[in-house]
Amino acid sequence: MQFRQQALAKLQSPEELDLPVRFARPQGWLVLSVTVIAMAAASVWAVTGSVPSTVGAPAILTHGEGSYILQSPVAGQVTAVLAKEGQRLPADAPVLQVRTNEGDAVVRTVAAGRITGLAATIGQIIQTGTNVAAVEKVAHASDPLYATVYVPAETAASIPADASVDLTVQSVPAQSYGVLRGHVRSVDRTAQSAQQIAAFLGDSQLGEQFTRKGRPVAVLVRLDPSSRTKSGYKWSSAEGPPFTLSSMTLATGSIRLADQRPVDWLLP
Repeated sequence: MQFRQQALAKLQSPEELDLPVRFARPQGWLVLSVTVIAMAAASVWAVTGSVPSTVGAPAILTHGEGSYILQSPVAGQVTAVLAKEGQRLPADAPVLQVRTNEGDAVVRTVAAGRITGLAATIGQIIQTGTNVAAVEKVAHASDPLYATVYVPAETAASIPADASVDLTVQSVPAQSYGVLRGHVRSVDRTAQSAQQIAAFLGDSQLGEQFTRKGRPVAVLVRLDPSSRTKSGYKWSSAEGPPFTLSSMTLATGSIRLADQRPVDWLLP
């Protein structure tokens, strides 16, 4: 009965005009003000602010023109190895001597470079087209090193010209000497196959390794020079490692992409 009387009283005065109005407490106004200010600041930042992003990908240090695989133009038995691994040779220099049915023949370099690998030994029987050596195209010891970063094809278009690059070199402890600094020199606009990469690097295994997750795009990075370091290149640490760098050294590249406004993420 008591509840019914309360309900009837409610119906008789539905708007409760006789009750005093309760205003918000100061603590409530404070919370509301802070919320409004935070939302306004977030809106301004979303339009005027920028968020940096990077893409990481495998990389390798090489000289600018890459390498090539030297193949034997004749079939026969190797009777002499005339070059050594690591040796720098001019174009048309002898590498192997092969005994064929027509007599002795010499396998020569196609272009000047450094022998990075020999696949033939004395007494070995080889066929025409057999890979016998890998030759890096470098004419002088002072030729600069570059880094080639193999990035996923879908991110290549977002790499700006002259973008900064940090390279974690496999043979250099990053905790002690930091990362190698560089800038993007060029971006190849076509994805490369394992065969194309192997032809450039002179190593079929690297071609397979760099295409394991799909055909990548090659980004050529020039290393920032420095006269203060032993390597001749700039590092995130003051002096860098106490030794020089060699080509065909693996690394991991981190390329800074163009900054984006947060509001762009909300737009189609």
